[in-house]
Amino acid sequence: MSATTPPVATIETLDQYAGQTVELRGWVHNRTSKGKLHFVTLRDGTGYVQCVLKKNAVGDELFDEIGGASQESSLILQGEVRADDRAPGGFEIAVASGRVLQSTTDFPITPKEHGTDFLLSRRHLWLRSRRQWAILRVRSAIMFALRRFFDERGYVCIDSPIFTPSACEGTSTLFEVDYFDEKAYLTQSGQLYAEASAMAFGKVYTFGPTFRAEKSKTRRHLTEFWMLEPEIAFGTLEDVIQLAEDMMVSVVGEVLERRRTELDVLERDISKLEKVTGGFPRITYDDASKLLLANPESTFVEGDDFGAMDEEFLAAQHDQPLVITHYPKDVKAFYMKEAPEDPTRVLAMDIIGPEGAGELVGGSQREEDLDVLLASIAKHELPMEEFQWYLDLRRFGSVPHGGFGLGLERLVRWLTGVEHIREVSPFPRMMTRIRP
Repeated sequence: MSATTPPVATIETLDQYAGQTVELRGWVHNRTSKGKLHFVTLRDGTGYVQCVLKKNAVGDELFDEIGGASQESSLILQGEVRADDRAPGGFEIAVASGRVLQSTTDFPITPKEHGTDFLLSRRHLWLRSRRQWAILRVRSAIMFALRRFFDERGYVCIDSPIFTPSACEGTSTLFEVDYFDEKAYLTQSGQLYAEASAMAFGKVYTFGPTFRAEKSKTRRHLTEFWMLEPEIAFGTLEDVIQLAEDMMVSVVGEVLERRRTELDVLERDISKLEKVTGGFPRITYDDASKLLLANPESTFVEGDDFGAMDEEFLAAQHDQPLVITHYPKDVKAFYMKEAPEDPTRVLAMDIIGPEGAGELVGGSQREEDLDVLLASIAKHELPMEEFQWYLDLRRFGSVPHGGFGLGLERLVRWLTGVEHIREVSPFPRMMTRIRP
């Protein structure tokens, strides 16, 4: 690199270049002008910085070009990195030279209020807003933290297929597709395949897109979302609960450490997240039912699964996520193990997030007994022939094992404090939306 060519920097690394001249490449977030000064807020995907252009320093040509460059015009600027406690991020750029790559006009998303449908129809451009930038950078940090958590504990990442010949939790919410000369489905979960992988590798996780054709328009539902699903050979329900708790504490801590700037942009009350330190409160389904039945505002019916309002009521009594265990067998999936002390209950658990987050994690110890599993498949009226490969896991070296599923978008929604889940997916797919 020659002495006259400044290093290309990113905004999030400007603290490494204080007092030096750098080159920044990005887009105009906004611009204000005052006489012979332009103040350009530049964004480059890693952050935002104010760039100051003085007419006598940059010359008439560049000064006039910047004066005509509106929101989302693309720029390359060179200038000195100057520390300034008043500036966002603590630095600003005193511009000496540069060029306008493209000067745009009439960018459709302006600082004024826009309707949700307008913004979702322009999601490809909405991603550039500061709020969406912050949300999706938190999402990226969460995904990295999840992978690191499991990788550092010796789990092997094994991908499960997206096309499946059968359902793992019934067919009512499956997307059916034509698969050459037969029917197939988009996966609801990678769990059954993760169980097979765990019998080969001991500790595994699968992490990828899943699909639910649930006709729901709530702020918690998407039709396409990401699931992380670990599975542990020789694992018990207690092992599953502890793993999920350790994972959540680790991820929350890493997000607080790495994405504080983004949480500030979102005006997230981090004091609530700082309370997530472990030792999650636990309660059984039966005890939770008693609390709901004693609540005059609840419409809960004993024996049913909990609804969103039920979960919110139960979680609101705690600062940390709440673990609920031992659900009725009739409201849970066919593969969950019966509780030895009460065959009407299963060794299952859900983790309900505070602040209206809803169910974040659902898991169980799996049924390892072949005869019991055969009876459960028959009771649920599932196609026995499609589960022969799954039953082989009980025929050849069956062991106690368990795991859980974590909905990524629900976790992102909770950690960012976003009200509606559609904002935490780069391109959300919902019952009424498949574009762009």
